Amino acid sequence: MCGIAGVRRFDGKPVSRELLTEMARRLHHRGPDDSAIWSANSVGFAHTRLSIIDLAGSPQPMAGASGNTQITFNGEVLNYRELRKSLSYPFRTNGDTEVLLATYEKHGPAGVANLRGQFAYAIHDSETEETHLFRDRLGILPLFYYADSTMFAFASEIKGLLPALRSVAVDSESLHDYLAHRSVPAPYTFVQGVRKLPQGHHLTIRPDGTFESSPYWELPKTSRPERVAPAEAVRLVDEALTTSVRDALVADVPVGTYLSGGLDSSLITSLAANERHGGKLHTFSAGFGDERMDETVWARKVSKIVGSEHHEVVVTADDFESNWSKLSWHRDAPLSEPADVAVFRLAELARQEVKVVLSGEGSDELFGGYPKYRYARATRWGGVVPNKALARLEGALPADKARLGVALRAISEPDYAERMRGWFAPFTSAERDDLLGTRATRKVIAPYVNGGGDALRRMLYADTHTWLADNLLERGDRMSMAASLELRPPFLDHRLVELAFRLPSSVKVRRGTTKWVVKEVARQHLPAEIVDRPKVGFKVPLDEWFRGGLRDMAFDLLTGPSSFVGSRFDSRAVQQLLSDHSSGARNEQPRIWTLLSLEVWHREFERQRVDHAR
Repeated sequence: MCGIAGVRRFDGKPVSRELLTEMARRLHHRGPDDSAIWSANSVGFAHTRLSIIDLAGSPQPMAGASGNTQITFNGEVLNYRELRKSLSYPFRTNGDTEVLLATYEKHGPAGVANLRGQFAYAIHDSETEETHLFRDRLGILPLFYYADSTMFAFASEIKGLLPALRSVAVDSESLHDYLAHRSVPAPYTFVQGVRKLPQGHHLTIRPDGTFESSPYWELPKTSRPERVAPAEAVRLVDEALTTSVRDALVADVPVGTYLSGGLDSSLITSLAANERHGGKLHTFSAGFGDERMDETVWARKVSKIVGSEHHEVVVTADDFESNWSKLSWHRDAPLSEPADVAVFRLAELARQEVKVVLSGEGSDELFGGYPKYRYARATRWGGVVPNKALARLEGALPADKARLGVALRAISEPDYAERMRGWFAPFTSAERDDLLGTRATRKVIAPYVNGGGDALRRMLYADTHTWLADNLLERGDRMSMAASLELRPPFLDHRLVELAFRLPSSVKVRRGTTKWVVKEVARQHLPAEIVDRPKVGFKVPLDEWFRGGLRDMAFDLLTGPSSFVGSRFDSRAVQQLLSDHSSGARNEQPRIWTLLSLEVWHREFERQRVDHAR
């Protein structure tokens, strides 16, 4: 992966090369192997490179053979060799970047539909005077932009845009979004005026300063599932995932896998090992020194089964204190999950051996892996019991019934869209209004409304567009790129995604078993003890840490005189959350994390804002 940035001016002034250089400098971690800029009057591109394919060639920004096109590209086109054979083009390199240029020169912007992989790129066409931005179908790789009357700027990360902005301020409306999602859904961000290009979108910028964005690929909002027998579904998923893993191993550098010991990473690791035919495979896992949540023993078992060279790191409370601010800078937003820090430490470990790792992201959201999916139907038809009664019941639950509390809070929401959103929301819609003292003035619930089909399909559709795209994939990209490591999720090959949404819900949650079809695929590659053990997930023991080593930090940051959260939110409610958790009466770890992460990010944001103003 790499870092890309660019500017297009509409006022006739040339793009400053110094500006492009500074934008690239802020993206150095995404591409430490090389950096370059290109400019021609009112248009300029910047690029920082992490060399994965065609190591000695393919410098960027790169010009097309016609002399009319320039590209800056982040990502991997995994079918580039196949595409290259179909294109009549005077290739000068052996990489995928030039294949993108050749594809554009033959097919125009519509050529993006031929690509497989993960990508975000910009092409300027001097013949049409249009500049085009593209983002991959699932949103694996990021792309942000800013526009005003004089210019349009884009970058892989928000920090890369900051040198081009006249001023930097928090988008207050995003606070409501954050309290509902632990992230800000596309197209919005935490920074005023900065937008996120949604997954699967193409944006065109014209010389008169106008621009428009439209999808080139979408999950079908409604569709009739295919009539597929369970055994046939297992065969189809096995074939598609195996093909995806094979494609994801394409690289001119060493490739490894994350191996938590859970089902998805174990399956990906097993398939990768099969494709290596006995060749060396590095695997990486993280532990937390807490027996309740430590899966490293299972990771070691899988490593032994597949014959990988295994590496481990232990993540501690000290890692959170020492890395939280730095990683908030990398994320350009609050760390949405406690596991963000652990993923970074894992990426640091992996980068010592490889440049690319495969991971299991996407499996849960495609095939129904979370416990909440068992209650998809109840979520749809909830609302029978009065909201206040459910809220009182949830408020009386002891600390060890936190999971039941999540369910009660979700089902107590006033409408179907909010109930779906409520399963992952740290604060209910009423709590958000009370904490901020205002109601949200914009809606970001389209994914919860637009999906059709049965209750499970609607929930999966929403989570693929929000929880996966704006939380897990952003986390995966920023935390891995903070260590200059490329992350590839084979479950998110768009062919496998399309297959998943064609399959009936009955092969996803079957007789109360979540992610049934994936488990049956795994059963063909791994022992039953790996497949059938209870799901733990990549959890961090923050409930205990917030009562121990991180307790004082949480109180100081959220209730101190300089606290952003303390000044913008209901301070009494914040104090009550801290006190209830500290006493052991309730487990408020997810909500404390949400507020504390916002506070840590805002302090880092203020530092950048002050530097920007100088």
